[in-house]
Amino acid sequence: MKAATPASFFRTMPRKRKLLAQLSALQSDSSFASFDALGNLNTKPDGDSCPKSSKYFAAEKKNSSRLEADFFNQPCISLAKSFLGQVLVRKLPDGRELWGRIVETEAYLGGEDEASHSKGGKQTQRNAAMFMKPGTLYVYQIYGIHFCVNVSSQGEGAAVLLRSLEPLQGLDEMREMRSASRKGPTKLLKDWQLCSGPSKLCQAFGIDKTFDQRDLTQDAAIWMVPGPDLPGEQDVVATTRIGIGNRGEWTQKPLRFYLRGNRFVSVVDKKMEREMAAIGQLSCLASVPPSRS
Repeated sequence: MKAATPASFFRTMPRKRKLLAQLSALQSDSSFASFDALGNLNTKPDGDSCPKSSKYFAAEKKNSSRLEADFFNQPCISLAKSFLGQVLVRKLPDGRELWGRIVETEAYLGGEDEASHSKGGKQTQRNAAMFMKPGTLYVYQIYGIHFCVNVSSQGEGAAVLLRSLEPLQGLDEMREMRSASRKGPTKLLKDWQLCSGPSKLCQAFGIDKTFDQRDLTQDAAIWMVPGPDLPGEQDVVATTRIGIGNRGEWTQKPLRFYLRGNRFVSVVDKKMEREMAAIGQLSCLASVPPSRS
């Protein structure tokens, strides 16, 4: 099944509008055929203009067909990073589609990981999806109320938690579903509040236990498509996971990944971001040739 990219996907993204305009201008000028169309946009959130060089950076919009099995069939940490910038699509029963860019994930490595539901290689009816083929959804409930959604990867019992999304399409529908799940009078949620956390994400996208063990490569109601603007490695913050309690050394392992400078992320690690900015500035300075006197 293939999903066409809706026009509103780009209309709602000013930065992507600018990107498309630059691509169009460059394509019409043959003298710049080999120029990096994103050169002017390849800057860090703190204003650092050191160019991106990561092989993971996409200079052109990819096709909108769903991500297939070979994408999901990779080690857990690699998949958690690769999810950043990709787009989750949810088709509602009435045909409306919700689109959200993945901006934050957490990796759970299976048997050795003391914070994983499959620690020690334990397989139960609840966590069975973690042992299924890569790309299988693992949905579980917390506090008997909220849901969280994970995607299985390579590795026995390994899966990636989808932690936060940047809403792209269907924001009104997301607000309706978030409001329906909250008790009492509620204030109108801002865009950045809609999917900034694993349970919020599930509420906004209408994901519940019925989605457990579904296959993202085959399901008609939920899938992923390639993102049009994937991050460079230097844009990805690696830090500790959230809400896992005391799990010894695993509490401090940098297995949460998010897009630096993205306001839709649930929890920002300012210390780590400052360290990354300092390293980036030093790298750029080191790459500048000495002036000739």
